[in-house]
Amino acid sequence: MPELPEVEIVKQSLEKSVKYKRILTIIINNRNLRFKVDKFLQNKLKNKKIISLYRKAKYLILELENKKFLAIHFGMSGTLHLLRQGMKNNTNLSFYKDKNLPSKHNHLIFVFDQFEIIYNDPRRFGFIKFFENNISLKNYLSSYALDPLDINFKFTDFQKKIEKRNKNIKNILLDQKIVSGIGNIYASEILFSSKINPLILGKKLKLYQIKNLYKYSKIVLKNAILKGGSSIRDFKNVVGKKGLFQKEFKVYHRQNETCNNKKCNYKIKKILISNRSTFYCKNCQK
Repeated sequence: MPELPEVEIVKQSLEKSVKYKRILTIIINNRNLRFKVDKFLQNKLKNKKIISLYRKAKYLILELENKKFLAIHFGMSGTLHLLRQGMKNNTNLSFYKDKNLPSKHNHLIFVFDQFEIIYNDPRRFGFIKFFENNISLKNYLSSYALDPLDINFKFTDFQKKIEKRNKNIKNILLDQKIVSGIGNIYASEILFSSKINPLILGKKLKLYQIKNLYKYSKIVLKNAILKGGSSIRDFKNVVGKKGLFQKEFKVYHRQNETCNNKKCNYKIKKILISNRSTFYCKNCQK
């Protein structure tokens, strides 16, 4: 599942192509995503200009003229593809597999002048929602906490949400009501950088450990964005540049490999927490 850095990179890639462009029409091949696509979506989007793009948690938000909004959630396998007129192949704006996914999973096609944006989703856990105004969008997203890169993400608020929690810190980081945008990959990387065992309860964390979490959640996510995201399954941006952050993984997918920290000869362990793979160094993460 894409996490904050990958959605941010998709936003940055897409923005270069569609900002201030008009959606001429959309083609709906399959309404049966995680939530059914609005049967009137074609009429609602026809000839609408895209004013801006931004990200909220793991959502990509398109602001349209007249203060209408379109929210895209990629689920487990959703991707966006750019197909220009005269091109045989499309460019994968997203993060799974190669750029030529089977066309039978092209559920929506946004038609612009001289190019198309295709939403492809083999597992159909993603979805697309239209909002008539900013209030309805905000209400829909109100349960999501701020993400670590939000300017309003304050340490005192973060601390209060963690220090009395009777569940392990890995699951706390994955709880989008506590902090949004972090998924399985970056939770493991943030905890390693913070030198915190993923199994420790939130209420057992010391103040300096919470400060480390606050600090490294920002550092790790910013670094991942600078590196273009994690190409676990061949993520590429709009210009075909591959994400490189996976080359900097300290623990994720490194089970049985030696820890990168100097003077540490322990092997990275893989365990399951709530049925999710979790990677950590038993020596470095106390």
